[in-house]
Amino acid sequence: MENNKLEIYNSKEEYLSDLEKRGKLPEGFKTSVISMEFFPAERPVKKPLPMRLSLLMLDKPTSVFGAAFTRNKCPGAPVIIGKARLMSDKVRGVIINNKVSNVCTETGVEDSTMLLEHLAKETGSSSQEFFPSSTGIIGWQLPVKDMVKNIPRLVGELAPGTGVNLAKGIMTTDSYPKLRSADVGDGRIVAVAKGAGMIEPNMATMLSFIMTDISMERDTIRDILKRVVEKTYNSISVDGDQSTSDTVIIMSSCTKKKVPEKEFEEALFKVCSDLSVDIVRNSEGCGHVVKVSVKGASDYVAARNFGKAVLNSPLVKTAIFGNDPNVGRILSSIGDYAGNNNLALNKEKISLFIGGEVIFEKGAFRLDQEKELRLVDYLKSRVLDSDHKEFPSHNNTVDIDVILGSASGSATVFGCDLSNGYVRENSDYRS
Repeated sequence: MENNKLEIYNSKEEYLSDLEKRGKLPEGFKTSVISMEFFPAERPVKKPLPMRLSLLMLDKPTSVFGAAFTRNKCPGAPVIIGKARLMSDKVRGVIINNKVSNVCTETGVEDSTMLLEHLAKETGSSSQEFFPSSTGIIGWQLPVKDMVKNIPRLVGELAPGTGVNLAKGIMTTDSYPKLRSADVGDGRIVAVAKGAGMIEPNMATMLSFIMTDISMERDTIRDILKRVVEKTYNSISVDGDQSTSDTVIIMSSCTKKKVPEKEFEEALFKVCSDLSVDIVRNSEGCGHVVKVSVKGASDYVAARNFGKAVLNSPLVKTAIFGNDPNVGRILSSIGDYAGNNNLALNKEKISLFIGGEVIFEKGAFRLDQEKELRLVDYLKSRVLDSDHKEFPSHNNTVDIDVILGSASGSATVFGCDLSNGYVRENSDYRS
């Protein structure tokens, strides 16, 4: 995953303007987002809580669609239904709610099914043509009666345009919306995503909806999605917690001509890789985005796992947050992973770099006072506001390069530091 273009924003308005420019929906798609309120059955509250309902819908049902879901063995009801929906001949859209994730409640599947049935009636479709998708608090029941009352308004506000409102609508603890796009042939790919915590190892508390108007066969688009997800959404980490609700859905209206499969896959990879890094950048309490590139591993999976071992080390994370180049922690995390997984590792062949500066090679650290000061300045130059403004100020990363030897396995993974903002957000999440 690479994002080579430097992006700098000075205000929320600048960022949203950029999203509007890149967010024009592919042909054949409409979206709507509405706000509603509800009283949770599980917790007494003095005032009703806010919820957003979002709808992504095709003008006509399509047989060209695919999806990827969490591997968590305690999945939400929308994931259970979504997996079954992959067997449908055609689909027409997705209804999404934030605030409540609809996981393992007694009536979870029935609640989502009821929503789909009312949506189908309102749109003149079959309930089998829609995916449900929910994100938010795990353990609460959907306020399904309140949601059903709002479906006519949700359908009534469907409109073409950009996907920015959809990107806003699906947010939970995200500080700002995330949207990426690419022009391919005479068509487009547009994707939105949300996610800020419970990120890793297989996707995240992450929803991503991908729209395209490029014609393609169903099996082809599913194969491409699988490959792209593996090297993008499955190659990021914030906190090592895999969610119950992760979902990526792709749909094509097939209103534009085909393009070569490789060309489409490269464009989709770029869109999803940029969105993946956007998710990390907006993760709860993120003060630095960290990119770990690993070479010389036995294969791709090994390289990715070594990279994630560095990203997931609390000691590495906290050092980076403090702008402290405590580089011994990086080497320790690599040796820890190799030792606990019985992997061969020759420290004489390891080379480590931060921001292009060599910090370890030929079995020994390569440090001096001037280099320490340069590394501190380098980390400071990559700082983000860990309490998060309503826009990303830049897309710079802390670059850590790891060379393990001469084998051909390589991977690039993205993660973030660990700040007091992450602890604060997750200790007070339901308030």
